[in-house]
Amino acid sequence: MKFLAVSGSTRTASTNTALLKACAAITPPPDMIHVYSDLARLPIFSPDLEGDKTPSAVLSFCHLISKADGVIICSPEYVHAIPGGLKNAIDWLVSREEIANKPIALLHGSHRGDDMLKSLSLVLKTVSDQYSDTIFERFDVLDRTAEDIQAFMHEPENDARLQGFIDAFRQHILA
Repeated sequence: MKFLAVSGSTRTASTNTALLKACAAITPPPDMIHVYSDLARLPIFSPDLEGDKTPSAVLSFCHLISKADGVIICSPEYVHAIPGGLKNAIDWLVSREEIANKPIALLHGSHRGDDMLKSLSLVLKTVSDQYSDTIFERFDVLDRTAEDIQAFMHEPENDARLQGFIDAFRQHILA
């Protein structure tokens, strides 16, 4: 399976991006996780820029989604809500076909953020009929460095939890 992992953070030293990269590094073949951390490159959504005016950065993002078997999203909570960059990316997808039937699952990198997760879940249920709110895993990596997150995810218990998440998502996709 080829998974596209989208980090909902635009921060350079994002723990969400670091968590996704650590997950990509320990996911055994033949599965593959490609981490997308370029939300900041997407222009602000405008219906006036859809169709033949769609910006190239948006087209590239949509192409990555179309080629993935499933999408994994890992996002922080900003002011009890979905971060603007992630919501903007989803707004670009709403009227496109790439996301409509795409399996989507969530990873989370904090012990908090339930308000954002609830809101994101509602949005994802709206844009994809293959979003699963039951395939979810939480790793508390808040305030850790990228190196600490790599080591944390290599711990046998965390590796097993990640593999369980990937296995459940794979079964959802194949169902």
